[in-house]
Amino acid sequence: MIPRYTRPEMAAIWEPEQRFRIWFEIEAHACDAQAELGVIPKAAAKEVWKKGKWEIKRIDAIERETKHDVIAFLTNLAEYVGPSARFVHQGMTSSDVLDTCLNVQLVRAADLLIADCDRVLAALKERAFEFKLLPTIGRSHGIHAEPTTFGLKLAGFHAEFQRARRRLVAAREEVATCAISGAVGTYAHIDPFVEEWVAKKMGLVPETVSTQVIPRDRHAAYFAHLAVVASSVERLAIEIRHLQRSEVMEAEEFFSPGQKGSSAMPHKRNPVLTENLTGLARLVRSAVIPALENVALWHERDISHSSVERGIGPDATVHLDFALNRLAGVIEKLVVYPDNMMKNLDRFGGLVHSQRVLLALTQAGVSREDSYKIVQRHAHRIWQQGGDFLQALLGEPEVTRKLKPAQVTALFDLGYHLKHVDTIFTRVFGQEGATPGIVKPRGKPATKKKPAAKAKKAAKKSR
Repeated sequence: MIPRYTRPEMAAIWEPEQRFRIWFEIEAHACDAQAELGVIPKAAAKEVWKKGKWEIKRIDAIERETKHDVIAFLTNLAEYVGPSARFVHQGMTSSDVLDTCLNVQLVRAADLLIADCDRVLAALKERAFEFKLLPTIGRSHGIHAEPTTFGLKLAGFHAEFQRARRRLVAAREEVATCAISGAVGTYAHIDPFVEEWVAKKMGLVPETVSTQVIPRDRHAAYFAHLAVVASSVERLAIEIRHLQRSEVMEAEEFFSPGQKGSSAMPHKRNPVLTENLTGLARLVRSAVIPALENVALWHERDISHSSVERGIGPDATVHLDFALNRLAGVIEKLVVYPDNMMKNLDRFGGLVHSQRVLLALTQAGVSREDSYKIVQRHAHRIWQQGGDFLQALLGEPEVTRKLKPAQVTALFDLGYHLKHVDTIFTRVFGQEGATPGIVKPRGKPATKKKPAAKAKKAAKKSR
């Protein structure tokens, strides 16, 4: 874990002290279950809880000799517990402790990630309603296509992060299993009751079949879900990076007082946060292939997965936790430039309305092929030489023979493209999506968030 990209809540899950705390709880709960069965004295189980302590430096010292981390822990634990320590780990194997602990950690990490996702969703929702009816150009292949709204862009990302949240919930469920089944998973030396007891105490469910290890297809699915969420983070980050380009400048990361963008060029305002998110997404995705390769272990177990999980467990969850919170902050403070959006929308003299003209001509009796040629001829000339698309069409006899000037002019109504915004918002946000949107004033950057509940009624059509 790199401190630069680590939040303390997630880091704490993976700290050695927390790992040994979980190991102890697994062992102590197992003692309670064994005591319930009459396998060990109840007084011994109580003594484990009362005297159970450990010391990380001592564990490390023992492990240097034994070359076995669980044995090192149990040895140090016994030094504190005393004679009753002989009842600890009865019928268990190391993987019972290690695998159950890892899943506890992954579940707790998932809980934090779900909360992180909720913060992203809240930010996207608030800003989507803020810019619900703010016209902007939609692009395909990076080229101007047709008008949309900035709110629709954000609503689309909100829908994606709703799916991301469901994936995180599924990831949590996938690994929320416990294995206390002993050598090769047969329960020969330990009653399945112990597994059920420990699972309940640790917030897990018993693994269906543990072959001494919990099957690693579960963990592969977990990290795959995290990778998809990371890719959604990157998609939104790249959208912001594109919109911040100097030639576009429709939105940009908040640039704080005193911040500097370049050691050489004082004017620079670089999208460093979203560029960082792109890099973090790559790191999260890098866990997927190793996790998939961990699935195929030898027979009932081997430990080829162990070294991998010691790395990808903390790294993937820590990086995604940091990325989701950074993304939420970017959205919350995102600076939006309505005036630049309108300038870009009008940049090519109304060409964004070409499809409406094409369709109107076909409705007026012109073949689609001829309609396309007429519209494309004027559109390409204006694309290359500049001009006004509406005026060009009004001067085209092949158009005015079929359409009255007023009909042609009406085809350039921007509001036509926004008439189903409420429909899309309702799909994303439920009935709340029908709340009237705000048409942002042009000429000023928009940074202040305005909750939908406080939004003023806006005109049905944009300017």
